[in-house]
Amino acid sequence: MTSWHIGTMGFSYKEWQGAFYPAGMASRDFLAHYSQFFNAVEIDSTFYGTPRAQYVERWAAAAPADFTFCPKTPRAITHDSQLTDAAPAMLEFLDTMALLGHKLGPLLLQFPPDFTYIHAGPLADFLGKLPAGRRYAIEFRHRSWDRPETADLLRRYNIAWVAADHIYMPKEIQRTADFLYLRFLGQRGQFGRKDQEQVDKTTELQQWQQRIEPHLEHVTGVYAFFNDDYAGHAPASANRFREIVGLEKREIRPPQQGRLF
Repeated sequence: MTSWHIGTMGFSYKEWQGAFYPAGMASRDFLAHYSQFFNAVEIDSTFYGTPRAQYVERWAAAAPADFTFCPKTPRAITHDSQLTDAAPAMLEFLDTMALLGHKLGPLLLQFPPDFTYIHAGPLADFLGKLPAGRRYAIEFRHRSWDRPETADLLRRYNIAWVAADHIYMPKEIQRTADFLYLRFLGQRGQFGRKDQEQVDKTTELQQWQQRIEPHLEHVTGVYAFFNDDYAGHAPASANRFREIVGLEKREIRPPQQGRLF
């Protein structure tokens, strides 16, 4: 049976207070609250650098046993170096993320738009050096990767080709691993508010569910993450998608304090 892991890209957003987190909640309590509603999160903060070990251990302690973390690989590896001599830094990152224990899910490698198929050789060399026993997902942002050779390379290592609802690549699923990884993004900064959905994405999400359906008998898990730029409020979008794929939709808005007068 396929397991579903649906959540948001990051969780530590003060803009969600009053809309998802109770007003006044301390940021140290965000993850524990978040994990009551969603069973997975994509860690966005790791994109800016490998965190200290104590932070990772704190994340692991705050989440329940069945929770999954999907860390984003540091930009120093995917963007700045474009994989030149990147293996040592990646191994250091993996060692730190291993502190999550069994709660560690697929690790995301998001490459920039200027990372083109010209880099296929360095990518193949890099993938060959990754430790076995971990799961990885790759997001490309240049259409030169949209070719059968890319799928062949990723299948060789059971690495998921990220299906993204974004502006760079076709909105389709290329199954290259025994799990699927989807990302729902939008134009950065298009919404002034991030406390409620600004557009209704129900039709688009239903179309994604239809794309996923033929693959379910071939994969063990589906990972899907949303950001605020997709529809205005990532927790609400993730919750909406839960319902569309047949999971329980939950009341995620905290109780609002009534007016005294």
